[in-house]
Amino acid sequence: MDEIRVKNSGYVTLKRYVDDRDGALCIMNANQEIPFDIKRVYYINNLENMTSIRGKHAHRQLQQVIFCINGCFTLSLDDGEQKQDILMMKDNVGVILGPMLWHTMHDFSSGCVLLVAASDYYDESDYIRDYEEFRSELKRLQK
Repeated sequence: MDEIRVKNSGYVTLKRYVDDRDGALCIMNANQEIPFDIKRVYYINNLENMTSIRGKHAHRQLQQVIFCINGCFTLSLDDGEQKQDILMMKDNVGVILGPMLWHTMHDFSSGCVLLVAASDYYDESDYIRDYEEFRSELKRLQK
C-alpha cells in the first residue's frame, strides 16, 4: 500500500479471516478499527456505467471510512494542497475520508461494491458540492 500523503486521511485495516470453502469474514468495530462512533452505513452497487464518477464533494465535519468489498475502483483525494489516487481493491482495507477532504470515486470494475461507515447521520448542510467553494472554505479555515 502506498502511503497516504493527503491531510485528514489514512488507512484502516480490518481483521480478515479466510476459510477456503466458506469465504472470508471481515470485522469492523466502532472506536476500534473505525476511529469513531458509526451512525450510518451505506453501500453503492449496480454501477451499470463503468465511466461513472461518484462523490465529487467534501464534508465540513463528517468522518467516513470507505471500503471496496468487491471489485476495484480508484479513489481520488484532494486536501487543497496535495492530490492522490488510491486503487481500492482489498475488502479489508479502507481509507479514512476526514473533514474538508474532496473525494471522487471512478474507474469502477464490473461488479464493484463500495461500503462506507459514517460518523453521523445524513445532513445536506455538511456537504460542499462545488470545488471552488471547497477551496474558498479551506482558505478561510487556514487564516
